[in-house]
Formats: sequence, C-alpha cells, structure tokens
Amino acid sequence: MMASRRNSTNVEPILAALATMQANVERSQKSQAHEYLEKFQKSPGAWKETHVLLSSPNTVAEAKLFAATTLKGKITYDLDQLPRESLSSLRDSILNLLVSYREGPRPVRTQLCVCLANLAIQMLDWKDVLSQVGSAIGDDSGDCILEFLKILPEEVTEGRKISLTEDELTNRTKELLEDNASQVLGLLVQYSRSSASAATNPRLYECISSWLREIPAADVVNSPLLDAIINALSSDNSFDAAVDCICTILRDTREVDESIELIQTIYPRILSLRAKLAQYSNSEDLETYKGITRIFAEAGEAWVVMIARLPAEFSGLVESILECCGRDQDRDAIALTFLFWYEFKQIITLEKYKQARIHYAGVFGKLVDVMIKHLEYPHPDGDETDLFDGDREQEEKFREFRHQMGDVLKDCCDVITVTECLGKSFNLIQRWISTYGSQATSVSVPNWQELEAPLFSMRAMGRMVSPEESVVLRQVIPLIVQIPDHEKLRFQAIMALARYTDWTAQHPEFLQPQLKFIVAGFGHSSKEVVRAAALAFKFFGTDCRKLLENNVTELHSFYESVLESLPPVSQEEITEGVACIISIQETNKIYDSFKLYCDPVIKRLMSRANEAGNATDDGPKLAVADYVQILTIFVQNIQPYVSPQEENPAVKYCQEILPVLSTIAENFTRSTPILERVCRCWRYMVLSYRTAILPLLPTLAQQLASGFENSRQGCFLWATDSVLREFAVGAEFVDPSTSQAIYNFFEQQALAFLRIMNDLPAEELPDVIEDFFRLLIDALIYYHQQLLISPVCQHILSAAISALTLQQEPPLIATLHFVRDFLSYGTDHPNSSNFDQQNDTQAPRGNPPHIQQAVKGLVAAQGEPLVQRILTGMMFTFPRDCFQDASGVLLALFEVMPQETGLWVKGTISMLPAGSIRAGEADRLMNAVGTKVQTGDLRKVRVLLQDFTTSYRRRNVAPREGLGRLEATRFRFNG
Repeated sequence: MMASRRNSTNVEPILAALATMQANVERSQKSQAHEYLEKFQKSPGAWKETHVLLSSPNTVAEAKLFAATTLKGKITYDLDQLPRESLSSLRDSILNLLVSYREGPRPVRTQLCVCLANLAIQMLDWKDVLSQVGSAIGDDSGDCILEFLKILPEEVTEGRKISLTEDELTNRTKELLEDNASQVLGLLVQYSRSSASAATNPRLYECISSWLREIPAADVVNSPLLDAIINALSSDNSFDAAVDCICTILRDTREVDESIELIQTIYPRILSLRAKLAQYSNSEDLETYKGITRIFAEAGEAWVVMIARLPAEFSGLVESILECCGRDQDRDAIALTFLFWYEFKQIITLEKYKQARIHYAGVFGKLVDVMIKHLEYPHPDGDETDLFDGDREQEEKFREFRHQMGDVLKDCCDVITVTECLGKSFNLIQRWISTYGSQATSVSVPNWQELEAPLFSMRAMGRMVSPEESVVLRQVIPLIVQIPDHEKLRFQAIMALARYTDWTAQHPEFLQPQLKFIVAGFGHSSKEVVRAAALAFKFFGTDCRKLLENNVTELHSFYESVLESLPPVSQEEITEGVACIISIQETNKIYDSFKLYCDPVIKRLMSRANEAGNATDDGPKLAVADYVQILTIFVQNIQPYVSPQEENPAVKYCQEILPVLSTIAENFTRSTPILERVCRCWRYMVLSYRTAILPLLPTLAQQLASGFENSRQGCFLWATDSVLREFAVGAEFVDPSTSQAIYNFFEQQALAFLRIMNDLPAEELPDVIEDFFRLLIDALIYYHQQLLISPVCQHILSAAISALTLQQEPPLIATLHFVRDFLSYGTDHPNSSNFDQQNDTQAPRGNPPHIQQAVKGLVAAQGEPLVQRILTGMMFTFPRDCFQDASGVLLALFEVMPQETGLWVKGTISMLPAGSIRAGEADRLMNAVGTKVQTGDLRKVRVLLQDFTTSYRRRNVAPREGLGRLEATRFRFNG
C-alpha cells in the first residue's frame, strides 16, 4: 500500500514517516519509518516529490529540510536516473527554489546551494554558472549569493562522490574555479565596499576563506579586502568569520621563503592585535580572547622557521603568544598555543638555530612559570572537598588539560635544560615550605594548591631527567618525602617519585626514604593515594630491582599484608614490582622465591574457586580470574636464563601449578573471564620459557584441546597460536617430531572449530571466528606445506566463506587477512617468510608448484561463492574499514585465476536485484575489467571494483526480503 502511494505525487506517507521519526513511539515504528524514508530517497520518484515538498508553502520546516537533503543526495548519486536533456529543467527548477528560499530558512537554503553546486559540476555544458546564478538570485540577496559562492569551491575540491572521470573533474575544476577566480575576487571587493553592513557580514569572510583554495593569498592581502578583514575583528557579528579568514591566509604563508613579502605585509597588522589582549582578558568575552589567541598561535605555527631565522625581528610575535598564555585566567585559550610551542621547540633545538635558542631562553623560562601557575587547582571560597562546585565534567577536563600542559613543560626542558626547569619547581616547593610549612597540620594545609602544582610539574618532567642529574633532585627528593599528609599532596608526591626511579637506581642512598614514604601510602585513607602507591611500587621494583634483590623475604611479608586489600589493578601493579625483584635472583633461588610468593596466591585461588562454584553472582568468579592474572604476572616477569641442558626452575614451579589451572578451566567452562585468564597464563608460560616448557607440552596441549571442545571459547585458540609459533618447523632446539606433533594438535583444534561452525551459525561465533582465523594466519606461515595439501583445508576455506556473512569488523578483518594470505600461495610470492637457512646463509625460498596447484584447485572449486560473498559484502554489509582488505582479496583472486575470476564477477553482478543497477553499467564494468586483465594491470581492476561497489552501495539498500540468488548458504561439516 505504502509503496504504491509513494509512486504518486502524494507526499502524505513521507510526512507521516517524518512525523513518526520525531514522535515518542515504539522503536519498531521508527525503524519502519526510517526504512521507508531510506527507500524513498533512493527511488526515482523522489525527484518529483522533493520538489512538491519544497514548493508547498504548507510544508513544515523539518520536511522541507528533509526534501532539500534528499534532493542533494539524488543529484550527487542518482543523476543518471534522469535523461541528460532534462538537466536544464532541473537546474532552472532548483534556481527557482533557491530564489524562493533566499531569505531562509538558512539550512534549506544551504542544501539547495549544495544541490546547485553539485549539478554545476556534473553539467559539463553549463558554462556561465556564476553569471546565471547571480542574475537569477538578484543583487539584493547578498547572503544567498555569498553562500553559493562559498559552497562551490568546497564541493568542487572536496566533493569526490560525483561520477566524473578524473580528466572531466580536472577540466571542470578549472572552468568553475580557476577561470572565475579574478571575477570572484572583484565581486567580493565590490561587495565589501557596498555598505557598512556588508563589511561586517560574516558570509563575506566565509566566502573569502572558501575561495582562498583558488585565489592566491597574496591577491587577497594586496587588495582592499585585508583592511576589511582586520576591521571585521572589531565587530561581534563578523569576528569569528574574520578570525577563520585570517587563519586561512596565514596557513597559505607556511612556505616562508616564497611568502616573505606577504609576511612583511601581514605581520604588523597581526602584531597590532596584541593591544587587545589586556582588554579582552579583563572582560567576560572569552570567545573573543580565544579568537585573538588563535590568530597569534596560527601565525607562530605558519612562520616558525622564519621566527627561528630572525629571532630579533619576530620576538614580538613570540612574546604575544606567551602573553596569551599568561593572561588566560580561565585556561580556555591556552591550549591553542600548545602546537606552536612544540613546533618551535623542534626547530630551535636544531644546532643551526642555536642563536635563536639562546635568544628565546628567557621566553621559555617565563613559559615554565606560566604553565606551573596554570597547573594549580582552583582556590574555592568554601568546601575544600569540592573544588569544581560539583561539575565533574569540568574536573575531568582540568585533569586532561594538566597533562597537556605537562607536555609543554617537556618542550621547555629541551630548550632551556631540564635542570633549569626542575629548579623552578624546586624553588616553588621551597617557597611554600618557608611560607606555609609551619602552619600545616594533619587537618589543614594552607594554600596546598601552590605546593601541589610544582609537584605535578616535577612528575610531568620526569621523563626528561637523566639518571646522571646531580643538582636539583638531590635537594628536592628529601623535601618531597616530608610533605604534609594532604590527600592531593600525598598523591602527587608519590606519583612524582615514581617518575624518578631510574635516577634513584643510580643513587641508592635515596632509595630507603622514598620506599618508606611509598609503603606508608598503602595505609592511607584515600583510595587514590593507595592506587598511586601501588603504581609507584611497580616502578621501584622494575627499575631498582638490583638494589632490592636482598629484600625478597622482607618484601614478601609486606606483599602478603596488603595484597587482599588492594583493587585488582593495584594488585597487578604491586605484583609486577615484586616479580621483577624475584627475576634477578640467582638461578638456584628462583624456585624457592617463586614458590614463596605464589603458593599463598594458589591457596587463595583455590579457596575463591570453591566459593565461586556455589555462588549465584559473578563476584567470586571475577576474583578467581584476578588471582589467575596475578600468577600470569609472575610468569611474565620471572624468566631466568638457563641453558637448554638444565632444568628451568620457573618451569619446575609451573609444572606444580598446571594441574590447579587445568582443574579450574575444567570446572568453569562457562566463565569467559576465568577461561581467558587461564589461557593467558598458559600462553605466557610458552612465551616466557619457550622450548623449556617442552616437559609440560603434552598436558598443556591436551588441556587446550579439551578446553576448546568443551567451552567453545576462542581464548583456547590464541593460546594454541603461541604453541604453534614456538614449536614450528625449523625452530631452535625443536626436533621435527615435536613440530609434527604440534601440527597434528593444530589440525585437531581446526576440526573442533569446524564442528562448532556446523552446529552454530556464524552470527553466534564472532569472537571464536576471529581467533580461529588469526591462528590460521600463523599456521599458513609455519605449516603451509602440510596445511595447504591437507583435506581439512577445503573445509577451512568453506568456513571462511561462511564467516564473510558477518557484519562485525574484527572477525571480518581476520577472515579477509587469512583469505588474502591463503590466495598468495597460489602465486610465486606468498605472504610469508621469504628465506631459508642454507649453510649459514640466507637464500630466497620459492613457492613449490605443487602448493600453487593445490591452492588453485581449491579456488577453482570455491572461487565463485567466495567472489559472491566478497562483492555482496562490499555492496551491502561490510563495514567501511573492511573495504581495502576485501578488494585485496579480489585482486589476489585475479592474480591466481584471472579469467575465471572475471567470469565469477560477471555472474555475481548478473544476480543483483532487478532495477538496482544502471542500464549498461554492468557491461561497461566488465569491458573495463576485461581490458585491464588482458594488459596485466590488475591493480586497476581492484580500483574499478572498489568504485563500482561503493557507487552501488550509495544508491541501494539491502532488500528486506533478502538477496535472492546471492543469499549465503549455511556452512556444513560432517568430519
């Protein structure tokens, strides 16, 4: 009923659907309305009905905007639905509509301007575009003409969706823009002088910015428009547009050697704006202050090379940018300068600009002072516990902003040395201690913000400090460990110390006071401080492990006392710290230390597992997973060096805990967090101990196989992947029989996956599919000789084709990567290692003919459904980020079997729904493909198919009733 009415000029169904989209109705009704509107937009009848909606004075504003937007899409994508001889009538009707909407509403007028611009690009025989549009709209509609003029260059240079050849688009760009540039410049100058209101019209400056794509910036600067732009900064109405215009001009002067005269003209005009900074910073007009700051920052970025070459001449600009930072009390504009300071630092730290670095040292010193001052938390008049008056968004923004300012401090360290920058922080800490230190108590710390900011700055600059620094840190660290017990001060002090663990490792006399200070943090009432202490302990354990290697027993008591009270992330961090300390023990002590720390963890793990078995909620299960993760961290970090002939003490302990992990995996087959953590632990046993894990391998392989079959969880596959890579053919200390056993184990996992795919549709297995095909990618690299001639390979390819029906990106990407790699073995250049070891030399390895033939045989049998799935996905279902890989598969197919693939493509296109493809479009495509195949230019074939599928997808939606003959069949496996 609805479909039949849509073909008439009756727009009531359209209005009803739009009303449904805006009404408070069921989601299913909105979905139905959206589907109807989407189909309407792609239908031929939309040309007539959009004009009806736009021409009727009774149409509501929302419907008019929808109609104008639809018309824009029709002109961009569906112009071929109209006979070429009717385009002049279409142009005239749009011009008439534009005249009727020239006073607004603006959104509709904008869409009509876009319609007209896109039509002008595609109507190659329309030569007098500007004059015809201008005469139709009339001289008294300046805003409308300016908007069309603004949009035209944007659509020509950025709108690459239209169906013109590159040559046609290049010629049309010259006709519409280059040939009209002088005329447009004259029109803009004339308009700017026509009246006072015209000189402050923001549309004028938006139009100038747009045409600066084509009009040289020098022509604008050397015309009366420069005065108009600068004067427009004094008008609230035109300020924002004038700022954008100036910044566009500045970006055109980045090639400073070619723009010297231009810069000499603009620079004094820019510098004259400095006088406005004081005025705007003291007013409430923050947006205006940001606009002036943006101009200075853009000028600095554009001329940064010139500033370094001529430091004396451009000091005024750099000092103006510094002043922008210093006066920005609300910290809203300062971020606009960060890129300039970074790029300026990059330039003046070069040896050739040493004199500039010396000249601007004072500026960077002041910049450090400004940044540290801006780091301060607000000083509230009342509640100290709520510094942002309950505005959590503002608080989070301030936290992020501080880290950006920290990056600027790092830039300053590069310019004026880290010692000088640290010295400024140290002086501020000293000043606070001398001023307020005696007034601090356990419940009150006056002006703590003035102490916390330099502590944060020290934390921010920590990465820049060399372990050999010998001036500031010796003085400041003893002060830091004595700061008052205020939550934010203690947090920042601990985080600052954590940044200097490399330095502490070289200065052991400072270790114990810091460690004592951090350990005390674990008992603090603030959770933030406790988390900071755990993170700091990790860094101390990592970097100062050699200083702490004799403290393993004492640290165990501390570790046991705090572990249970910490949140999971902090448990992991403190565990990493102690694991690093254990890792440098003598080999004969590793087993005992490993056991000392992990046996209590195993005990807790088993206790939590018993609780989780009877629990009704997920809490105990997550606790089990967390304790498995702690074990994994020990395995990751404790990697003693042991010769292949000796027993590895870490593996000896892993052998003891493997049955526990196996039992947990067997008892929690439905708990994804537990299984993922167990598999991760097994995986790191292989990665950490490599071939030393061989005694555990039979048991481990059995657990991975049974675990996957029972749980159907993909984590068992990525654990399998680590085994596959470590014990591959040719791996050091791995005999051929072991490698063959590992391949047999892989095939067992593959067969289990295929059975699962037979039992469940692909839509229910996206994660497992992703993990399986990532495993397959490695299997192709290490075992392609066995895999590609194995009977299981044909079923794997069928499963891959079935997986291409998915719409989630990760499994699709993994599957497409596998298929591309698989197809590469049908050529002389497979996507794998290209070298064999022969007599201690590396020689290129070819792809044996029997492997190529095996792949071609599989492609011959299943190439047609593979092409169907790839093209169907590109035309209907694949996410945008899959297109490159999907077209890569098509390219690989053409490389392996070019003639057959061409026939499969042609057959697939012939099965597309009736009416969804333009007349003659399939023939043109296949003729072009055939030509490129014959000439061997297969990469152009890829481009042709990408363009075709992209164009098709824009014009069509997947039929609700299905894809008919292109519908995928369900994967089946009887093995």
